[in-house]
Amino acid sequence: MEFANKEYFILLILLIPYILWYFLYRNKREPTMLMSDTFAYRHAPKSWKMRLIDLPMGLRCIAFVLIVIVMTRPQTHNSWDNKQVEGIDIMLAMDVSTSMLAEDLKPNRLEAAKNVASEFIADRPNDNIGLTIFAGEAFTQCPMTTDHASLINLLQSVRTDIAARGLISDGTAVGMGLANAVSRLKDSKAKSKVVILLTDGSNNMGDISPMTSAQIARSMGIRVYTIGVGTNKVAPYPMPVAGGTQYVNIPVEIDSKTLSAIAATTEGNFYRATNNRELKQIYKDIDQLEKSKMDVKKFSKRYEAYQPFAIAALLVLLLEVILRTTVLRRIP
Repeated sequence: MEFANKEYFILLILLIPYILWYFLYRNKREPTMLMSDTFAYRHAPKSWKMRLIDLPMGLRCIAFVLIVIVMTRPQTHNSWDNKQVEGIDIMLAMDVSTSMLAEDLKPNRLEAAKNVASEFIADRPNDNIGLTIFAGEAFTQCPMTTDHASLINLLQSVRTDIAARGLISDGTAVGMGLANAVSRLKDSKAKSKVVILLTDGSNNMGDISPMTSAQIARSMGIRVYTIGVGTNKVAPYPMPVAGGTQYVNIPVEIDSKTLSAIAATTEGNFYRATNNRELKQIYKDIDQLEKSKMDVKKFSKRYEAYQPFAIAALLVLLLEVILRTTVLRRIP
């Protein structure tokens, strides 16, 4: 709510001298009933009328405040935005090889990556975002879309058992994963095109080398952020055995040199995540670096809103008159 004539609020200062006059002088000057002796009434309890004797004065003050508000012309307005959004096209390229089951991140590397990526997607409602997954091969799990609810559902359904079930070969085809993501961005008209590549290994599969894919991305103006996930030495990995699961330590073989070179070639950044906290912070950093541009034009229509205050002032004045002339009437 806004006020068209705010200067009238200065009239509220008049309440101060009125209240002072009422309590300091008026009560002393009013005529009272003469009594020969008031000793008998000294300890008499106050009636409810005595306790409410100043209520009319309070109601007059409230009415005055409401009248001043009416004079300031309170106004409401409805507004709408004409948004011209220049979003960012983003492809997430995520490693889903079986090594992503290692539990140096909790509950494991893949689930930690999915959870953080889901938060990242939810925080960017204006961007086209898609998902590429890769192991020994790569394919698009979800093309770029603004339907982020569907994208998050597809992301959460990703499992590492696609290689175990023979759907794709196991391994780590970093170059293929990046190339697949880049191919989804080649026809993008967005001024900012980004790939976020997450892996826990080094390239050991595929027909396209990581640096070849990086050069293609650079030629298309695509910036690549690379993330190496995993501890610096070994990680616990669950091995299925008869009757349960046995954990073995597997070496962490992240090709930091290549990932760093990919990022440098495309003017992106390389990050290492050795725990959940670091992984979450990395996505926050990328989120800050890649902000959507938005031009918003605001329109509004104003409506007079003094009527409720005027009605309230009238009712309060009416109540004050009724009380002052009936139940709270003073004896002259």
